[in-house]
This record gives sequence, C-alpha cells and structure tokens, in this order.
Amino acid sequence: MTLPVHYPDDLLFFFTGRPDAIELYETLFALLDARFPDCSVKVQKTQISFYSPRLFAMVSLPRRKAEPGIVLTLGLPRRLDTPRASFVTEPYPGRWTHHFPITDKSQLDAELLSYTAEALTFSREKRRLPK
Repeated sequence: MTLPVHYPDDLLFFFTGRPDAIELYETLFALLDARFPDCSVKVQKTQISFYSPRLFAMVSLPRRKAEPGIVLTLGLPRRLDTPRASFVTEPYPGRWTHHFPITDKSQLDAELLSYTAEALTFSREKRRLPK
C-alpha cells in the first residue's frame, strides 16, 4: 500500500491513549494491504482513509472515548442485511454507508473483507449522480 511520508507519526498521534484500537487497526491494515496492495492510505484528524483511487473505506474511533475498538466505514451500492453494521444510511440514492464497530480481532474475518472488497469495486465503478 502507498503510505505518506509521515504515516507512522500520524498513526501514533491518531491512536494516542488507545492501545486496543491501534492493535486492531494494525491487524486490519495488514489484511487490507495483503488483499489490496495498490491502494493508498491517508491519516486525517478524525479518520484514516483508504483510496483506490477513490475513497472506499475509513477507520475511525468510536464517538465515546470509553468505547473500545475502531469503526470501519464502507460505502456500498446496497444495504447489507447484517447485524454487524451498527448504523446504516443512504446519503444518496443507491449509495449506502455502513459502520462496523470492531472490538476484537475475530471480527476481522472473511465476511468483513468481502464487504470491503465490494466497497472497493463500488468506489472504482461509481459515477457522479445527476444533480
């Protein structure tokens, strides 16, 4: 995966005081890097974004600091019928945003990776909707 020059420092700053979260993120990153090596990553103030070349996945921290883990957000062309997504919205017709809380490495499984692959494919194929 293509990483910015300051990626290691930005990552440590993003996960300050959250050792459980950075461990989960590093496991997720390794899985995504192995499966999608042509992607790029950008650490921002509130999320870590994955591109290929468009945004297809984001990692953020739970809203409440007391909540453990990370949240993986994916944009998909359909609403998934899964209890794993804690929050689902349709910000545009035919574009569904799914938020997956991850609190244990066992949740980083083939099912979640298949959703991520679908999000990547969707991001590469989607076009701007007419206004």
